[in-house]
Amino acid sequence: MQGVDNLTVSRVGKKLKIGITYDLRDDYLKEGYGLEETAEFDLLDTIEAIEKVILDNGFQADRIGNVKALTRRLAADNRWDLVFNITEGMYGFGREAQVPALLDAYNIPYTFSDPLGHAISLHKGITKHVLRDLGIPTPDFVVVNSDAEIDKVNLPFPLFAKPVAEGTSKGITALSKITNREELYRSCKQILQTFKQPALIETYLPGREFTVGILGTGKDAKVLGVIEVILKPTAEQNAYSYENKEHYENLVQYVLVDDDEAKQAREISLKAWRYLDLNDAGRVDLRSDAHGAPHFMEVNSLAGLNPKRSDLPILCDLLGMSYHVLISSIIESALRRADINHKILH
Repeated sequence: MQGVDNLTVSRVGKKLKIGITYDLRDDYLKEGYGLEETAEFDLLDTIEAIEKVILDNGFQADRIGNVKALTRRLAADNRWDLVFNITEGMYGFGREAQVPALLDAYNIPYTFSDPLGHAISLHKGITKHVLRDLGIPTPDFVVVNSDAEIDKVNLPFPLFAKPVAEGTSKGITALSKITNREELYRSCKQILQTFKQPALIETYLPGREFTVGILGTGKDAKVLGVIEVILKPTAEQNAYSYENKEHYENLVQYVLVDDDEAKQAREISLKAWRYLDLNDAGRVDLRSDAHGAPHFMEVNSLAGLNPKRSDLPILCDLLGMSYHVLISSIIESALRRADINHKILH
């Protein structure tokens, strides 16, 4: 890795101070939110694991917390050389963009993508419009904004329904696969009422499911590897559902793959990542059609980083890449973008 001889040098010759922004799941559970509502938020062991890598590299670590805590700290004139941002946010299509936008206002560099990248990536319909126009294969789709628009869906069955702006497979079950008009009405209304957001309706693809790990930014971005998500017989079928993700140890098998189909998935994912101008690290999810052609499904510009439970660290573990190296590489990518002299231990 590039850098200078002094591990902890900064622009003023002192240890870099790295803040950590996050939404702690336990905090929201204590306020009465449900398990699925808080599924994207972080467990304490995720924060501790990231903090340990920061400290092991010789930097200072400062736990900041969520966007409201960051606002208070900024108002109190607190500053950081870099912020390791994994804040998902709670409300609106711009929820993942809130912390980056606030940090941009104060000219403080941070990990992962900028407000535009996060806002586009969170809204799966907008993402698919952008990438389809750029020639990236993606299933035909319709965004249903209200009950009145359900009748306008004119795609052949089977279809697949999910909330337009959720992660961690929230709102996805075995019933997300739709085979008739009655099921279409039921699924759309359930999403509109439960998640208070539009439903994304896509052509159902019956082929293999892939997750592709990406590291880096722009021309420096590279594919780490491809895993195939294989549902065990006891799993909810038809989808990598919320239930399957929550209980992945018993319901899902992750297999590192590098065959021709996986190589197509790699190529599509890297193009999508670069087209969307995303930063540092993330994941692209794909599914193949009946002919074995992978199609873009969605991109996670703020991938989960729990060292045991999240897909990107699971992929890295299968590749033999340690959690320390993954987090250190993300920090180095962000520091390089910010043009801060540094050196990371690997």
